[in-house]
Amino acid sequence: MPSLPADQMEGTHALSAPVIREGVRSPQPRRPWGSIAMFLCPALFFYFAFIIYPVLVTFFNSFHILRQDLGLTYQFVGLQHFKEILGSDEVFWKAAGNSLTWGIVAPIIDMPLALTLALVLHAKVPFARFFRTVWFTPLLMSYPVVGVIWLWVYNYDWGMANLVLRAIGLGRYAEAWLANPVTALPALILVTTWMFTGFHMVILLTALHTIPQEYIEAAWVDGADRWQRTFHIIIPLLRPTLVNLAILDFIGKMKQFALVWVMTRGGPMRGTETVATYVIKRAFEWRTLDLGYPSAIAVIWFVIIFGLSYGLTRFLQRREAMEF
Repeated sequence: MPSLPADQMEGTHALSAPVIREGVRSPQPRRPWGSIAMFLCPALFFYFAFIIYPVLVTFFNSFHILRQDLGLTYQFVGLQHFKEILGSDEVFWKAAGNSLTWGIVAPIIDMPLALTLALVLHAKVPFARFFRTVWFTPLLMSYPVVGVIWLWVYNYDWGMANLVLRAIGLGRYAEAWLANPVTALPALILVTTWMFTGFHMVILLTALHTIPQEYIEAAWVDGADRWQRTFHIIIPLLRPTLVNLAILDFIGKMKQFALVWVMTRGGPMRGTETVATYVIKRAFEWRTLDLGYPSAIAVIWFVIIFGLSYGLTRFLQRREAMEF
């Protein structure tokens, strides 16, 4: 095949280059906006109707006296509700203290227990599938069902808790657990621990299976025993999961309502009163005919939960970044 002169070769390349570039360039696919809107709009509608709109209405009501006896009339009062709640409402502070105690104590108990159970199952103990199912089952029950079950357990005369104490010779410690202001809140915290530890266990067990086996084998070759591998390799690698679970657990316990309502309704002597139960009582049971005040309580508690959750998340993530 005869070769072309250099000047003709340059001209040929100059003419063919754009054609090649145009041939390689693929057209950008158009987004199916119609299909996206068709699937997204129903979800957004329900989200705004049942989440965003009630939140906005609650914020609006918190600045008004909302009278129900006169056909839902509004009277703007500004920050009056907030000043009264923060300045002189002792019931709110008692409920806030109970909720905060629940939100702090429960994760401290739940996380180590869930991690222990996950490590036990990960070690492939006999009947691991059976134990995983049994420990996860309480989460499948609704709060009313769990509340009724534990009302039986805590019964003073024939409840399982006191029967066991009497059977092992510790009958003097038998207690009316839900009738004593000192023991009522710890008793409810124990119920939520029984209910949610299985969920945390399953998440941690999944995270354990994602840890590369090479890390464990390398530590074993270097002479690390089981405890050293657990505390120096496994737990540090699980830390992001533990942090996220602890924050979710904290938020969930700060919003406890159904279990308290079924078992104690905030008693005795407001020993188990939470902010959620106080809002319901103030709005629908006390017959104050004003929805603005409980709306202000809900707004304050929303701000507190959001602020604490955000601050805890930033603190734990910053600490984790500094360590790694």
